[in-house]
Amino acid sequence: MYAALLASNSYSALATAVLLLHALFILWVIFGALLVRSRPILRWLHIASLVWGILTELLPWPCPLTLLENYLEARAGVEPYQGGFLLHYLDRLVYPDISPTVLTVAGVFVCALNLALYARQIWSALLIRSAK
Repeated sequence: MYAALLASNSYSALATAVLLLHALFILWVIFGALLVRSRPILRWLHIASLVWGILTELLPWPCPLTLLENYLEARAGVEPYQGGFLLHYLDRLVYPDISPTVLTVAGVFVCALNLALYARQIWSALLIRSAK
């Protein structure tokens, strides 16, 4: 009995950690451009994250973090929107109660806007180089 409770709590803690990681990834996709100014490696990582965000919104690919969360929650015996305080509210942050279409359009728009800003930066840099 104690071992089962300990395992359940461990899976629940891991599910919460993955959910937090998922929320951080979403924040990275939305606001990452603000953090990568003079760091080319981070810039390309953010661009790859944006492309991944668009692809997972538009194509029927499951997000690996969502799959891992679901697996860990199932192992912990937690159903969606039940469980501890942190898990409950992180779930609502990562998976808001908004129509899937609105969520997809908003996600693609945010990613495309970020990519457009990167394209503008690259274009400006190319124009400056060609003017020299």
